[in-house]
Amino acid sequence: MKNAKNALSVKNQRLFKVPNNSRINYWQVDHQIKNISKIEGVIILPSSRAWEEYSWTKKYFFQKPKEGYFIWVKKEIDFPLFTCFSIASQKTRQNLENLLIIEKNLRVRLIGDCNSLKNDLNCTHKAKGKIILKEGVCLEYKHNHSWGKNDLVEPEYQFILEKNSKLNYTYKNLLTPQGLKIKTDFYLSEKASVIAKIILDAYSTKAMIIDNLYLKEKESRGEIQLKIVARKKSHIEAQSQIIAQSPGKGHLDCQGLLSDKTSIISLGPRLICKNKDAELTHEASLGKISAEALNYLRQRGFSQKEAVDLIINGFLGK
Repeated sequence: MKNAKNALSVKNQRLFKVPNNSRINYWQVDHQIKNISKIEGVIILPSSRAWEEYSWTKKYFFQKPKEGYFIWVKKEIDFPLFTCFSIASQKTRQNLENLLIIEKNLRVRLIGDCNSLKNDLNCTHKAKGKIILKEGVCLEYKHNHSWGKNDLVEPEYQFILEKNSKLNYTYKNLLTPQGLKIKTDFYLSEKASVIAKIILDAYSTKAMIIDNLYLKEKESRGEIQLKIVARKKSHIEAQSQIIAQSPGKGHLDCQGLLSDKTSIISLGPRLICKNKDAELTHEASLGKISAEALNYLRQRGFSQKEAVDLIINGFLGK
């Protein structure tokens, strides 16, 4: 019981820490690059420099980049790549263009952290990115966000999977900003597959979540899982869809949990089938915290807040 309460007290603090740059391969604070690692078989550059040095990258960038990273993985490495974008100054506006390209048949792990280093910076973080998985690539990508209470955040990413490539992607935001717009697109070629999880624990947040899965070629398959908690006057709208253009398989799993009467969640799963041999399914659920579960925990010595947090942590898989 004591250990559970100690764990809750740590989890519920809004912690803003400066990362240890010795383990970050690309680290930017505000608009300043703090660290770029040199790794055999991996080229890491600011996006603006990649635009100038590699003319072929221009077809991947949305526009000429001013800031952001370019990572080109040409050789398998036995440790995760780690990128970090932090904001440390009042009213900073980041506008990032990121590009990750992984060559054929490589296994890669990537951790991406984006955060405010204080709770009251009133910052704006916008990021556009493309992740290109060449044939036979296997990528595990953990994308973590933590923001201050008045921040505005807009990540927009495209994942392009070539033949036989695999993606396991988790986006997790447990310290949410005031305004959040997430847009994620997945484009799957022949026999490519993706499992994508979007996890959001919203406090006083207005959020729009848009995710699209395109089954472009035969035997492609994908699953999108949403787990959303709305607390303290949060208003969350999620629009998830699968578009089957080939004989592929897709599944949507959308789950929402309201923790109080002041919040709203709207889930909009959508299936679009353009091929008679495609198999598409979805399930969606919205609920509230069980009174029975609350009473059970209260009887074992937890406060109301601790009991709610334990239930939510279990729902989100923290």
